[in-house]
Amino acid sequence: MSFTGFHKKDFDVFKVDGLDERMEAIKSNVRPKLEQLGEIMAPTLSALTGDEISPHVAQHARRTVNPPNDTWVAFADNKRGYKKHPHFQIGLWQTHLFIWFAVINEADNKAKIARNFKKHLGQIKKEIPEFYVWSKDHTEPDAVPQTKADLKAMIERLKDVKKAEILCGRNLERGKAVVENGDKLIHEIENTFKTVLPLYQWAKQAK
Repeated sequence: MSFTGFHKKDFDVFKVDGLDERMEAIKSNVRPKLEQLGEIMAPTLSALTGDEISPHVAQHARRTVNPPNDTWVAFADNKRGYKKHPHFQIGLWQTHLFIWFAVINEADNKAKIARNFKKHLGQIKKEIPEFYVWSKDHTEPDAVPQTKADLKAMIERLKDVKKAEILCGRNLERGKAVVENGDKLIHEIENTFKTVLPLYQWAKQAK
C-alpha cells in the first residue's frame, strides 16, 4: 500500500477533548501512518547510517490525565528504545509535521556529544541549510531557523544542563502539498535525514 500523506483529519486529532478520546483518534487516524512510515524509513536510515535502525511509534503509555499534543515515530540503532540514543523523528503537532534529528533529555553521553558538536560547529553551520530549524525542547512546537539560532549557546547548554536537548530538521505546515502527497513527503523526509545525517554521525562518534 502506498503512503497517502497527512491530511486535515490527522492534524485535527489534537482538537479532540479527553485523554481516552484523543488517544482513540490518534490510534485510528495517525498511528497506522506512523507505523507505515516506520516500515518505509527504517531500511533507508539503516543504509544511510550503516547501523541497524529500528522504528519506535509513540505509545503515550505513561499518560493518565493530559492527552498528548503531538505524536511521532522515532528511529534509533536500538530495538528496545530510542530516548537514550541520538535518533531521528517524524511526527505531528496540530499545526505542522516535523522531521528531526534529536538528542533529548534522557540521552546518554550528552556532554561528550556536545563537545563533539562544538568541535564541528563550523561544519554544522556549513552542512545544515539556513532554513532548517533548531529546537532545545521536544515537548514544545516552537523552533527557530538556523539564521536565528545561537548554536554555540545551545551546544553549551547541552553540555552543562541535565535536561537540555537539541533537535534539528524541518517543520512543514499542515495543508501544504508536500505533506498531503505521500510520494513527495517520503522524498522530503529522505532529503531531510540525509541533510542532518552529519549530526547523527558526530553524535555517534562522541567519546
